[in-house]
Amino acid sequence: IINADQLRVTGAKSTDKIYYRHSGYPGGISATNFRDMQTKFPGRALEKAVKGMLPKGPLGYAMIKKLKVYGGAEHPHTAQQPKVLEIAGMSANAQRESAK
Repeated sequence: IINADQLRVTGAKSTDKIYYRHSGYPGGISATNFRDMQTKFPGRALEKAVKGMLPKGPLGYAMIKKLKVYGGAEHPHTAQQPKVLEIAGMSANAQRESAK
C-alpha cells in the first residue's frame, strides 16, 4: 500500500478514535488518537485496521507479515510497477475480473 500518509477519516474520528497499548508494567497503559498516530507513523493506523480484520493464528500472522505500507509513493519494490485502477465506472463482473 502506497500513499498511506494521505489516509483520511470522516467526522470526529481523528480525535475520538483511540489506540491503546500496554507496556506490561502495572499502570503502563498509554493511549494515542488517530491524528497523533498518523502524524508520527503514517500508515500504522492502516496496518492496525488490516490486522484487526485478519484471522488470529498462524495463517493471519503470515498474512500480516506480507503487508507492506509506505507513507509516500516511493517504495523499494522496483520490480512492481502498480497501475491506477478506476473502479467507479466498472461493472461488477469487470471488477471481479480485474481483481484476479
